[in-house]
Amino acid sequence: MNKLMLLGDEAIAQAAIDSGISGIYGYPGTPSTEIIEYVQASDEAKRKSIRNEWSVNEKTAYEESLGMVYAGKRAMVCMKHVGLNVAADPFINSAITGVNGGLVVVAADDPSMHSSQNEQDSRFFGKFSMVPVLEPSSQQEAYDMTRYAFDLSERFNLPVLIRITTRLAHSRSGIIKKNSRAQNKLGLPSDLKQFVLLPAFARMRYKELLKKQNDLNLESDHSVFNEYLDGKDKSIGIIACGLAYNYYKENKVKYNLDYPVVKISQYPVPLKLVKKIADEVKEILILEEGFYMVEELLRGLLGSPYSIHGRMDGTMPRDGELDPNIVAHGLSLAQSDFYKVPEIVVKRPPALCKGCGHSDMFNALNEAMKAYGKGRVFSDIGCYTLGALPPFDTINSCVDMGASITMAKGAADAGLVPSVAVIGDSTFIHSGITGLLDAVIENSPITVIISDNKTTGMTGGQKSVASDKIDKICMGVGVYSEHLLIIEPLKKNHGKNVSIIKKELEYKGVSVIISRRECIQTALRSKKHGVS
Repeated sequence: MNKLMLLGDEAIAQAAIDSGISGIYGYPGTPSTEIIEYVQASDEAKRKSIRNEWSVNEKTAYEESLGMVYAGKRAMVCMKHVGLNVAADPFINSAITGVNGGLVVVAADDPSMHSSQNEQDSRFFGKFSMVPVLEPSSQQEAYDMTRYAFDLSERFNLPVLIRITTRLAHSRSGIIKKNSRAQNKLGLPSDLKQFVLLPAFARMRYKELLKKQNDLNLESDHSVFNEYLDGKDKSIGIIACGLAYNYYKENKVKYNLDYPVVKISQYPVPLKLVKKIADEVKEILILEEGFYMVEELLRGLLGSPYSIHGRMDGTMPRDGELDPNIVAHGLSLAQSDFYKVPEIVVKRPPALCKGCGHSDMFNALNEAMKAYGKGRVFSDIGCYTLGALPPFDTINSCVDMGASITMAKGAADAGLVPSVAVIGDSTFIHSGITGLLDAVIENSPITVIISDNKTTGMTGGQKSVASDKIDKICMGVGVYSEHLLIIEPLKKNHGKNVSIIKKELEYKGVSVIISRRECIQTALRSKKHGVS
């Protein structure tokens, strides 16, 4: 079928398959997860033997994709915006090494922090690294851009970053699929020192990257994804980036607007189009999701004669997603909401599932900690982060992947003993092992509880690469076997579990307690499908 109804994530995945990828890499992270899941479920991907297993974290995923493109194949690597922080080292350096086969990086940003610690803007990583950035405004454009991105990557020998946001990732629309191409043949770089970033080689590679910038600017100026749309009313000019273009279009139809518009979906910013609209209108309103990157850039480039408005000057809100209501208010059009949420829709706070093993673990931990008081439990990113909320009120931190163990160690270094770290199985493998190694080296007086539900639960129950490995990893890192214990978090085991945790809290060294019980959701799913 050439016509498909797809999520934005799925459109990118299908385009990657059609573009001839040989592998896709990533770590589950909302709102990017469905990209790899689509490839994993695709019969076409199976027939083409496209590698599609989850990686341990975003850094390893990026480096694995870089190895595939070193060998001349095409690869995609996907992550949420904070995952790009984890992959920043290879991402930034790969702009200097360049690529051999096409490499497309998808970063799914989460404005309004629906499922994230921050709402950072991944466009800055592209700007900082001096690589092309694409920002689709629709599912069809996401599909077309992905196809284009692989060609662009191979033409400039650079990674290409596609930046999407939550609404595009998780909304569905019809797309027209195009013919697929064959996978690249295996082929080593013509310069076998291309990926060797010794200073002498890196300096030469960096000069090559700088030389490409003029051509990248020209590419953006003439891109089919950047458009100038003329309008009769020159009182305001609209510069709309990516998905924000749709919010303006809805207002255009409702209020019969006829302002000139520059739609930006490819970066570097197309300066010719921007200068054209700036010279024609009295004021400019910039609509962009995330940070005021374009607004700040244009204030510097265009200077004081131009009246520029957006997130930076408060015309648009500084935080959160845009929507048609917000854009209407920014244009001084709306006296009431563009869309109203029905009263029947009531916000429901997040909560652990009934029967979740994390609940029984927190109940046991709370009782064991009574003698020490509040404020000593450092946690991590996963379903168990809900231990910060009632009825548990257990945990006191959630900063980034793996920070529970290292923060507990730092607090213990400061004299807060005992200190407890709570971390999930998938997060432990992702970023917790090195922190545990630090603690073992210094025999820090911390208790680490690895709440092992045998899956990556928060993002939908993907297979956890940690399964059946945690015990051996902890012993390999150097945890003493007598202080490596396994408990089963069930109500019937509550008293026994409390006793074990109490005993380990008294130990003046590193102890690890693995609280192991399968996620209730994956267990029910397995039972439904007859999987034992």
